[in-house]
Amino acid sequence: MKAAVFHKMGDIRYETTEDPTIEESRDVILRVTSTAICGSDLHIYDGFLPQLRNEVLGHEFMGIVEEVGSGVTNLKKGDRVVVPFTIACGQCYFCQHELQMHCEHSNPEFYGPDGGLLSEKGGGLFGYSDLYGGYNGGQAEYVRVPYADYGLRHVPEELKDEQVLFLSDIFPTGWSSIEWGELRGGETVAIFGSGPVGLMAQKSAWIQGAGRVIAIDPVEYRLERARRVNNVETLNPREVDVVEAIRSMTEGRGADLCVDAVGMEADRTILDKAKAVINLEKGTTSVLEQCFRAVRRGGIVSVVGVYGSPTDNYPVGRIFDKGLTVRYGQSQVHKNIDHLLDLVVQGKVVLDDIVSHVLPLAEISRAYDIFKKKEDDCTKVILKP
Repeated sequence: MKAAVFHKMGDIRYETTEDPTIEESRDVILRVTSTAICGSDLHIYDGFLPQLRNEVLGHEFMGIVEEVGSGVTNLKKGDRVVVPFTIACGQCYFCQHELQMHCEHSNPEFYGPDGGLLSEKGGGLFGYSDLYGGYNGGQAEYVRVPYADYGLRHVPEELKDEQVLFLSDIFPTGWSSIEWGELRGGETVAIFGSGPVGLMAQKSAWIQGAGRVIAIDPVEYRLERARRVNNVETLNPREVDVVEAIRSMTEGRGADLCVDAVGMEADRTILDKAKAVINLEKGTTSVLEQCFRAVRRGGIVSVVGVYGSPTDNYPVGRIFDKGLTVRYGQSQVHKNIDHLLDLVVQGKVVLDDIVSHVLPLAEISRAYDIFKKKEDDCTKVILKP
């Protein structure tokens, strides 16, 4: 088959690789009809997450079931499905407690309770390094899906791929970031980052009852899309002091909920880069620090942007003094996907209005390049195998 194969930092190629096969009774083989590039893919592409061997990337994908393992009874060849990016068995302690991203069985080599930098990680993820199971991802013509009887969700035939593809990751991720904020109705929500996850968090904030949604991003075309598709207020940190602006918009208090939808690959100054080298850190915590300053006392900071290493000067004093609640982590896709699919079916949310590019998988190198460099007003790239 043809696939997008990661070789080394900055090097991903469209090439022929081995076809996937059924390895366990609960597997299916999926023919991919649509896949996408996620900001998290850049963590491997840019070398923030180590991956030494070649791997097929991609954890946002959907398609048609081609082959079914002997233990799968709820799926058949020809079924059209969407795939959660977290791989979960459905039977372990964490799966039974709606914490499927911590599945005890899907990452047997590197799983553990400690959550270390290079060891004892969480559950398996598609196309996201050996540390998370070493599974090939969905930027390919075909993919093996483990525990398919638990993870895969049927897609109504009347819906286009573009309408449901983002149920695989970014919509549930945006949803979780707001759900963790425990909105009761009428709150001010400030969302740092207007990339794909930030845009989905904006949609989720309105649905979950926010009274005001503020989007923050240094790239003006992304703010324009946020205003156009999500009807939010916007702030550009290259033009205003974002923390002071948010306080001025909230009678000096700050936002009730701040969402970090950026993570460690935020824009960095020369000082940020020097500090990271000295302290053996990956990326920067600049957006996270802004969230802690911009949120009101007693508020909540929700972090779905990825951070991959320890960080120096973590502002624990500010967090303590302000009495903040902070939530981090991978999205609870399995927990929420059925409800979110219902929202799409009922027309209560539109997901495909964030798409800027639809390209053939053969153009994977160009697709990564424009997505990373934010060229051609690129917001979200869908790839067609």
